[in-house]
Parts: sequence; structure tokens; C-alpha cells
Amino acid sequence: MGVDLGELLARKKIEIKDLSGKWIAVDAFNTLYQFLSIIRQKDGTPLMDSQGRVTSHLSGLLYRTTNLIEAGVKVAFVFDGDPPDFKAETLKERSEIREKASEAWEEARAAGEDGFKYAQAASRINAEILQDGRRLIEAMGLPVIQAPSEGEAQAAHMAAKGDVDLAASQDYDSLLFGAPKVVRNLAITGKRKLPRKNIYVDVEPEVIDLVEGLANLGITRKQLVEIGIMCGTDYNSGLTRVGPKTALKLIREKGDLEAVLAEQEEKESAEKIENYAAIREFFLHPDVTNDYSIKMKKPSLDEIVSFLVEERDFDQERVERTANRLAEVYKRGQSTLDHWF
Repeated sequence: MGVDLGELLARKKIEIKDLSGKWIAVDAFNTLYQFLSIIRQKDGTPLMDSQGRVTSHLSGLLYRTTNLIEAGVKVAFVFDGDPPDFKAETLKERSEIREKASEAWEEARAAGEDGFKYAQAASRINAEILQDGRRLIEAMGLPVIQAPSEGEAQAAHMAAKGDVDLAASQDYDSLLFGAPKVVRNLAITGKRKLPRKNIYVDVEPEVIDLVEGLANLGITRKQLVEIGIMCGTDYNSGLTRVGPKTALKLIREKGDLEAVLAEQEEKESAEKIENYAAIREFFLHPDVTNDYSIKMKKPSLDEIVSFLVEERDFDQERVERTANRLAEVYKRGQSTLDHWF
């Protein structure tokens, strides 16, 4: 998902406590996908209720988000709106990849083999998962922002305006959209098992500073967007055998994407990037809204328990205990006139 610019941009390891007191705009779709991917049983099956409805994302939202909030992190979830037209091909390709992964998972299970990696790749978000996620987030009293288009673009806009301190996403697209600071691994911090190996690694939050990154590379944000386009984004496939370092070299030599593509066209097997100008414009000036409120409300303990315990078969004692922790954070904020509220 998204363009990978990890080779170019420095990432600073931090601890969750370093984010205490800061507002973070979270790409909801990205986060829900992470929960669906990693919160699974040993054979790869996601958590489900008695009616077969997936609940992995709800478990992640309640327990992991509550841990963040209790640590002082202030979280606002941004939901996607309508994607741009030039994303249609990518969405189709992703659907095909998930279908193939789902088939491979079933074959692995039938053969008694480890198909966990296929199960993860088969993860998919549907309307019910989005609706349930939004319902729980609102019951937890956390801000929900509806983006007119891409959630990452909206989160970046909010960070650029200073309404939040950072944007959170696993992708690097938020930087292309202009987020001054992006935090990665926020939702998946902790121990993670490497695929097909009995090895666990520490996954820690890391922050990328856009201004510092551009200064270190000696380029502008527009040029960073063009590097992303050459490597391939959610909206285009990029140039063959061109990774971040090669793209950076080309931009430094030629100055802009037009000059790079003009040179490409002189070759016999010239490559083209369809709609590159529209894609660049979308990254630089995305469709966003200023119609949002960044404020925590009183958590609805009754709604959390009713939804998760009565409707989705969660353990009542654990849900109530977690919901009470949320309520305690809210009470502390009220008593200290914290600017959560």
C-alpha cells in the first residue's frame, strides 16, 4: 500500500511516552487493515463472533487504542471518502491479489501447512467493518473525521494546519500529501513474529520529519512527489527498475519529472506514466475539508459494552475494565481542564 520511500527518509525511533499530550490524526482505513492483518489466530483465522462476523479490528481499536490514550496520546480517526478516478486500477489489482492469497491460504490449510502469510495478505475491509469500526470509535468518545477523498490527505492537511501534531500511517503517502511529521508503527508497537520463523522482533514507533528529510535530500516536496510517482504510487505503477535512490538521482540530474520522462521518450522502449500531472497535482493539492472538530467526548460505557459484549460476543469483564479505563482518562482531563476537551 502506498509508495515506499523508506530508503530516502530518516526515521527516528521514539517511545509511546514521547507522544504524550500530542494529538495524532490516524488514517482509519490503514489502521483497521493493520489490526485485521496482525490480530489473528495461529492458523491465520481472524477473530470472529458466534455469527462469523470478523472482530479483529474491534479488538485492536478497543484495547490498543485505550493503551495509547491511557499513555496520554490523543487520537483522532480519519476515514476515507471517494478515491480519485485514477486509483481504480490499483484497487482492482489489490482485489485480485487478495483473491489469490485467499485461495493460497485455503490450499495451505487443507494441506496442514502454515498459511499465516497468505491469511494476512487476504485481509479485506468491507462496509460492515468500516461501519463497526466507526461505531466503536465514536462510542469511545474519540473524534471521527470524514475525509472527502483520501484519509491520508486529510490527516496531512490537519497536521499542516497545526490542528494535530502528527499524522499516523504505515505508508509514506502522508509525507507526499504534506504532513510535516508522520509517526509509523503506532498501532502495531510491541513484539511481532517474523513470517515462517520462530523469531520475534521489537516494533517501535518511529517519526519522520518532512522538512528535515527534504533538507537532507536537497529537494522540494514537489520533487519528492515526483520521486514517488517514478517509483509507483497508489495511483500509478511507476517506471521499470526505478527505485527511490535511482529516482532521486534522476530528479537531481534533470530537475523535474517532465525532463526525466522526456529523456525516457528518446529511448526505443520509452516508458510513460499516464496522468502523472494529475497525480502530482492531487498530492500537492488534494481534496480536503476544514469541517471537523478535534475534541474528545465522554465515552459511552453502555454503548461500548452493549455493542461488543451483547452483539459481538466479547468478554464482558475485560470490556468493562477497559471502558472504565477510558472513562477515568476522561475524568482526569475534566478535572485538570486538559485541552482534550
